[in-house]
Amino acid sequence: MKNIFCLLLFLNLGVCSSQTMKLTPSRIETVVFKADEFIGLDGFSNSFFTKNNVLYKNVATSLLQYQNVSLGKITKVDLTNPLKIVVFYEEFNSVVILDNQLNEIQKLDFSKLETPIIAAAVGICGQNKLWIFNSLNQQLGLYDLNTNLYQIIGLPIKDGISYYETDFNYFQWVDKQNQWKICTIYGRIFPNGKVEANSDLQFLDGNKILFLKDNILYIRDRNIDKLYEIEIVEKSFKKFYYKDQILSIFTDQGITNYKITLP
Repeated sequence: MKNIFCLLLFLNLGVCSSQTMKLTPSRIETVVFKADEFIGLDGFSNSFFTKNNVLYKNVATSLLQYQNVSLGKITKVDLTNPLKIVVFYEEFNSVVILDNQLNEIQKLDFSKLETPIIAAAVGICGQNKLWIFNSLNQQLGLYDLNTNLYQIIGLPIKDGISYYETDFNYFQWVDKQNQWKICTIYGRIFPNGKVEANSDLQFLDGNKILFLKDNILYIRDRNIDKLYEIEIVEKSFKKFYYKDQILSIFTDQGITNYKITLP
């Protein structure tokens, strides 16, 4: 009888531990503006967005902007380094580096390199370099902005890239099989398990992932195998973005910022 009781208790605890827990963030403010896409916040809490293919930076009471009509549609903007903003134009295989006032520092056309690159993913890396995924050989590489040298790292990526993020030390991506993988600046690639979605997500660190499923925001902590549902007022929104304990929810009216402490 004692053994049966212990078994039932164990099963009950297992069910409880697998249940989704809820997080309720605190609303801070709503910033009203019209935009096609909300990019995110930089390290100084300045918000970035695009409208009619123009990049905007909202700084206190002023609005900075950058546009380059010759390079087509903006594909991705990397705000990791607020002093060197990376704007990727995939259609023209080009990148523009901007300073914190959205002035051009450097412009790169990868098609004109001695060894041509067809960039399908670009992001900032440490030591004044760029991460680049070259679709010609399906490999990652590092491009040195000072020397203009390109170094291939890591093995070919066989299953493609459906979503990616970069920082100074890592290139993280989800492939078309929904597998989360991480590459170091030394070319070592680590599998990090399967994720619930290959879009509408954000990597929070090497273990936590923020994602949208059935119009509900969740945080999955893979380190302790916990799932958290985030309770917010907005039930329909275009994008979410997390940085430094601030969760930004982008709607047709602008963004609402919430204070949230990650578990």
